[in-house]
Amino acid sequence: MKTLLLKPQKNISLNEYLRAELPAVLSRDISNSKVRRLIMAGMVRVNGVQCRNPSAKLRAGESVTVLIDEEKVFYEKQPDDIAFDVTARDVLYEDDVILVVNKPAFFPVEAGMTGSRDNLHAAVVRYLFEKQKREHPAMKNPPYAGIMHRLDRETSGVILFTKARTVNAACHDMFENHTVQKCYRAVVMLQPHSRLAKESAFSVEMYMGRISPKSQAAKWGALKEKDGGVYSKTDFSLAGTGRVDGKSVAFADCLLHTGRTHQIRVHLASVGSPILGDVLYGGAPYKRIMLHAQSLSFPHPVTGEMMTVTAPFPTSVPFCPREKN
Repeated sequence: MKTLLLKPQKNISLNEYLRAELPAVLSRDISNSKVRRLIMAGMVRVNGVQCRNPSAKLRAGESVTVLIDEEKVFYEKQPDDIAFDVTARDVLYEDDVILVVNKPAFFPVEAGMTGSRDNLHAAVVRYLFEKQKREHPAMKNPPYAGIMHRLDRETSGVILFTKARTVNAACHDMFENHTVQKCYRAVVMLQPHSRLAKESAFSVEMYMGRISPKSQAAKWGALKEKDGGVYSKTDFSLAGTGRVDGKSVAFADCLLHTGRTHQIRVHLASVGSPILGDVLYGGAPYKRIMLHAQSLSFPHPVTGEMMTVTAPFPTSVPFCPREKN
């Protein structure tokens, strides 16, 4: 999420001002309809007060604050987004306060700027609503579901939601303080010079941050701390090797110590083993980016009991060595 602080130099409508100002600030074009949706979504404040009226009149020198999530604004519905509804078989764990779901690939965790894009959060709410209506037919209002962390659209696997606001703080803290242990399985290109071809277990540590221009697709990489890079660490272990569509691959388990954007993708590319399907970071084209959130270990937000929830590998693509691919 980016915060923009702006001051108009003349009297002008809010919509007109942002339509003229945002392309220069963001180094890319932004349509009038997206500007209007940004305002109506409550992401703009004038003199510290939320303003949802695109036609509101600004005076010269007033303070305009814009909260903007570039991923939501610029990367909305994709042609290969799937249709998906959460069913009992997709639920990996559920009790009164949390719900852990097996997310499919090609399904975003949350909505973009428009309300037309289906997403996992909405699917979870639908699942909980239908379940509650079976028990309480008179129920009219959809239940609460809180997003505690995210997975990329093409990444499958374990993701946790809260069902009660009372546990949000505890869940937020366990992700923030890394008391959650996240393990992923990646299928990577196995090349002779790569570190995975020489070592069965190792760690990657680096300072990283966004390295692509704002006008291009978001890409992260090694970035010095003085330039805004943040510390990241992942442990890798080799789970096996094989072939996928004639390509030599390795199956790598990835244990996160930090949770930076594209962390696993960047770390694997840095040691010569980009993820299969991850063209942005040098991987060969494939059906999808071959990354799966395999397990989530965490202290229960109410009882404190340590628990591990595991998501089975998708059957449509190979995430483990097979005799035939």
